[in-house]
Amino acid sequence: MIERPIKSILAIALLATTTLSGCDSLPGRPNPADVPLRPSAITDFSQLYSENCAGCHGADGKFGPALALNNPIYLAIADDVSIRRVVANGVPGTAMPPFAVSSGGSLTDKQIDILIDGMRKTWGGAANLAKGAPPYASVQEGNANRGAEVYVANCQPCHGARGKGGAAGSIVDASYLSLVSVQYLRTIVIAGRPDLHHPDWKQYPQGQPLNLIQVSDVVAWIISKPPPIPVSVAHSN
Repeated sequence: MIERPIKSILAIALLATTTLSGCDSLPGRPNPADVPLRPSAITDFSQLYSENCAGCHGADGKFGPALALNNPIYLAIADDVSIRRVVANGVPGTAMPPFAVSSGGSLTDKQIDILIDGMRKTWGGAANLAKGAPPYASVQEGNANRGAEVYVANCQPCHGARGKGGAAGSIVDASYLSLVSVQYLRTIVIAGRPDLHHPDWKQYPQGQPLNLIQVSDVVAWIISKPPPIPVSVAHSN
């Protein structure tokens, strides 16, 4: 009386196991390797960069509307802490959003580490190009009056009189200044935009590398042009 129910249960279990294993071979069933990863499980640098960064910084880290990340001088002067802060928290008042999960984004801390490490391995490796460069950030405010002289000697040949445009675009345009931070301007002056033929700190027309004070001064001159950059943007990194 007891053996028959037990045998029946065993038979049903065996049938279910056989059926489920047979489903794995059914036509159209996806291969486990083809099942998309959860966004938080992606650990490939190329995929993370393509899906989160390429739209603004360019497919290969250059020729995008935002800062060129494929720039060994930028990667040499900006340490991991600085880059992580920008990626994780974004830059308030600009088009750079926060990407860390803790800040409302979609990337885990591990994924941000992978992005930073991947940028350095892919586009870095030329720290000698940044030898003698002014520091990435500075707490010292520049002098706009002195900056005007630095601008005329080093920037005016391309950006025109009073920064309103020449061979290169205007750097005092209201739309432009409303979208960038002081740190962004400082980074461009020091590291340049090699993809757009913008010189770095040692390649300006005057023929002499810009020093720490000159970089701060010319940035102060740029942000002194109307309209002023909002305080929340001017002090963001």
